[in-house]
Amino acid sequence: MSSIGNLKKIVDLRTLWAHEEKDFSKWVSENLSMLGDAIELDIDTESAICESAVGNFSIDIFAEEEGTRRKIIIENQLSSTDHDHLGKIITYAAGKNADVIIWIVKQARDEHRQAVEWLNEHTDEEIGVFLIEIELWQIDNSLPAPKFNIVSKPNNWQKTIKNTGDFTLTKQLQLKFWQNFIDYAKNKNFPINLGKAQPQHWYNLYVGISDAHIELTINSKTNGNRKGIGIEVYIPDDKVLFTHFMNNKDKIEKDLGFTMNWQELPDKKASRIICNTNGDLKNEQQWQSIFDWYIEKSVKMKEIFNKYK
Repeated sequence: MSSIGNLKKIVDLRTLWAHEEKDFSKWVSENLSMLGDAIELDIDTESAICESAVGNFSIDIFAEEEGTRRKIIIENQLSSTDHDHLGKIITYAAGKNADVIIWIVKQARDEHRQAVEWLNEHTDEEIGVFLIEIELWQIDNSLPAPKFNIVSKPNNWQKTIKNTGDFTLTKQLQLKFWQNFIDYAKNKNFPINLGKAQPQHWYNLYVGISDAHIELTINSKTNGNRKGIGIEVYIPDDKVLFTHFMNNKDKIEKDLGFTMNWQELPDKKASRIICNTNGDLKNEQQWQSIFDWYIEKSVKMKEIFNKYK
């Protein structure tokens, strides 16, 4: 009979991650796909920022969900839950207007599990809080293997995931449009990484600019007098970056070869720099010309805005 190994739990997580920020948070940021698989969430790894500022404090990891642009905050703790970190995640969520909160800990105390469950029960379905315990296991002297155990999650999370097939006709058309764009762009050797298509009026491209991305948009309610196709540099929460770009507006537009509409959104922290053209989502014969316009503009915008970042 062949021999088998002994499975054992590594109790002291600091044997692998000596420092919470430099080691553990860095590891989590490099393994967001593994975390996303555990909680059924497509975390955009390219959007992730470590130590993202909120006032005088900083979030361990700030990211977005692929396609939906939902904001995600992740707080990591190589110890048991405590009131200090519970307060932090609420403060960070408010500061970043987060939709998904992920709290990863060595051990979840019962009072904090109850607090997270209370938050999930008393917030609307757009907000979700995950409390997760991280474990390390090995077989004999093998390399340690991490395991995410979900202690608490949003009550409606499974329902939200499974309802994606219940789309309106407009949502179905949007999904088809972005799927076709992705296929077309790949065939054109598009030099920007492409994510998944989603049934929505926007599609994000991450182009190496911290705290900003390029967003493609299409308005399904367009008529002959409205410009329904758009591309923009979207800056969700960095007025300093927008001001820096604005100070170089003339140079940027000269290098681009076209003008853009520069907007600081009222009553929000976000800013956008937009270019529009005419187009109709419902007219599939226009799709190829729209795709060509997206590709041309986004490649140029990536080059020029990275030059002035």
